[in-house]
Amino acid sequence: MQALLGEEYESFLASYDEDRWYGLRVNRLKTDAAAFRGLAELGNQLEPIPWAPDGYYYPEAVRPGKHPHHHAGLYYIQEPSAMAPVELLDVHPGHRVLDLCAAPGGKSTQIAAKLQGQGLLVANDPASDRAKALAKNIERAGVRNAVVLQEEPAALAKAFPGFFDRILVDAPCSGEGMFRKEPSMIAYWGKQSAATYTALQDEILQQAASMLAPGGRLVYSTCTFTPEENECRIATLLQAHPELSIVPTAPSHGWQPGLERFGGCAGESLSGTVRLWPHHVKGEGHYAAVLMRSSESVTPLFAASDDGDMEDASRRTIAGASLRSQSSASRRDYKASRTASVTKGGRAGRGVSESAQPSPAEQWGRFAAEQLALSAPLAGKQIAYGSRLYLQPEGLPSLDGLRVVRPGWYIGEAGKHRFEPSQALAMGLTAADAVRILDLQPDDPAVWRYLRGETVEAAAGRICSGATRRAAEEPKGYVLVCVNGYPLGWGKWQQGVLKNELAPGWRII
Repeated sequence: MQALLGEEYESFLASYDEDRWYGLRVNRLKTDAAAFRGLAELGNQLEPIPWAPDGYYYPEAVRPGKHPHHHAGLYYIQEPSAMAPVELLDVHPGHRVLDLCAAPGGKSTQIAAKLQGQGLLVANDPASDRAKALAKNIERAGVRNAVVLQEEPAALAKAFPGFFDRILVDAPCSGEGMFRKEPSMIAYWGKQSAATYTALQDEILQQAASMLAPGGRLVYSTCTFTPEENECRIATLLQAHPELSIVPTAPSHGWQPGLERFGGCAGESLSGTVRLWPHHVKGEGHYAAVLMRSSESVTPLFAASDDGDMEDASRRTIAGASLRSQSSASRRDYKASRTASVTKGGRAGRGVSESAQPSPAEQWGRFAAEQLALSAPLAGKQIAYGSRLYLQPEGLPSLDGLRVVRPGWYIGEAGKHRFEPSQALAMGLTAADAVRILDLQPDDPAVWRYLRGETVEAAAGRICSGATRRAAEEPKGYVLVCVNGYPLGWGKWQQGVLKNELAPGWRII
């Protein structure tokens, strides 16, 4: 490190004796910075992060993760330097974006906010537990146009050749830049040196490059300082892919240029990459490189799946494991519904029992008509996995053979008698979308009773129309529970009592 920094080395070391910086990013899918600052008690304690328009520093003592607004998805708690790569990715509404190493989801939700519900986000992580956490964070943020996968990059490269306008590779790394934030990583770093990661980083980058569309942009980022994991990986990639070139990033906000030469890695263009050093910025250590694919380069032809408005995805074979979001119970429900439909004709398609259960799409249609006040149908192609229903972003290729955690926005599940709306649906709606809401204030004890999964007493007059905020004509039924008008989850009201429908995994202990 001393060889890298020279006379700045002492300043670098001194930065580790200083307190770390804390950041949060306002979620523009639900609010904007001005509204949030006026709404939140911590609004006057926030300091803008210069490289992230929606990012703010906050004092350590504030603890925003314990506020109801965090449960409502109004912001994501994120290390300030970690917000830089998505800003460099230059995402716009309508783009098709891949976050290849996405868990736990901070950068994916940042991308989704820039897409504003238009286009497609594919968020991927190969580890099961991390992919589940990724899906939950995407759902909390109210993202409607995302698919969550649990795959190796090579499998994705076969499914998405030359498909994405933007790709983020926030690569696994030795993590030197996080030592101030996570001192426990120092011991782990001793066992997992840079050499452990370089081959993996090369493989990820090679596969990512094959998925980038002509004219597309790829951002490679790490939270480490070692040139072997940073500039050297970019130099290796450029040698193998002449169709790629570095998009120079002008140093600003205290960012420093990348190294032009280190060991066997050299290239004048490498100075167009950027380094975030903790003694130069209010944040931890990061590296980022922006690459673009030539618009003249040839890409494989790609055909998106288009099977109509409704597809039964239970026909699909999922490699290695069943669909992660499909429970054993939902699979049994699907088999039972198939069996129930084979009666008079003896085979599926030759006869349908009069008592056959309505399809998930039919039950959803009834629920939407009775419990929601949508101004237009929700966008997306309806996909049924067993009894579960999803809305999948348009223009997606077949996911056959891929391990799918969420094939789209999870809407809910068809039960024996009614449609059960999902937590993800609640988080993706606005208060105005609901026929009935219960709007609570952050300091109302009922908020915490609800978040703990308890029943909540509420007089009929408190159940309001989401659109007009006047007392609901019929308070009985599904209620969208909100804080300051932002959804937290579902409840069912009857005779002064709100039965708690908050998903068990979302309840606080």
